[in-house]
Amino acid sequence: MTFQLSVTELANMVDHTLLKADAQKAGFEKLCQEADEYGFKMMAINSAPVALCSALLKESSVHVGAAIGFPLGQTTISTKIFEVADAIKNGADEIDYVINIGELKEGNLAYIEQEMKKIVAACQANNVLSKVILENCYLTDEEKIAVCEIAKRVKPDFVKTSTGFGTGGATIADVKLMKETVGAEVKIKAAGGIRDFATAKAMVEAGAERLGTSSGIKIINEYKSFVKEA
Repeated sequence: MTFQLSVTELANMVDHTLLKADAQKAGFEKLCQEADEYGFKMMAINSAPVALCSALLKESSVHVGAAIGFPLGQTTISTKIFEVADAIKNGADEIDYVINIGELKEGNLAYIEQEMKKIVAACQANNVLSKVILENCYLTDEEKIAVCEIAKRVKPDFVKTSTGFGTGGATIADVKLMKETVGAEVKIKAAGGIRDFATAKAMVEAGAERLGTSSGIKIINEYKSFVKEA
């Protein structure tokens, strides 16, 4: 994807993120205000503050996204389904869930597919976008491809590189590999370590259509300066 985006279009690819364990009400209020002001696509939060943020953004076009099974993915499918349903009830209109990485490492692809099918179905039934977090820093290329091939069949809206809480974040190589595997069937979200415009630009050029970052404001302001100088 050639980088030919306006500032508004780039902002609309940003999932503005606050997933820290010590995040408090004032932080979420600030996040909502920033997301609305900058025209970000979504605010990425854990499921507990979804009701608060949904109420704050009820007059805004900004989506509220809930992180499910976050950040380890080590909860049962039924637990994840309950968390998805609860988040949707509280106002989430996007779901980012972490796969069970241990089951994938065991080679249990049937489990990964069952988990994905159930979560994606729950999202689709409520007209909610679904994103599958692979946490690529722990995976071989073969494992990344295997999950993306499952996604190509199940059709979540996005496959996502990382939580940002693992040993590494998004890489250009991973975004390209994922995009090559899913093709036009599923979109790519890059997340983790995207802290400046140069990195964001590289991710978009590699095929990412969403960017998960807590540095969205910095990225957009850098791009505004770049466009102005050009």
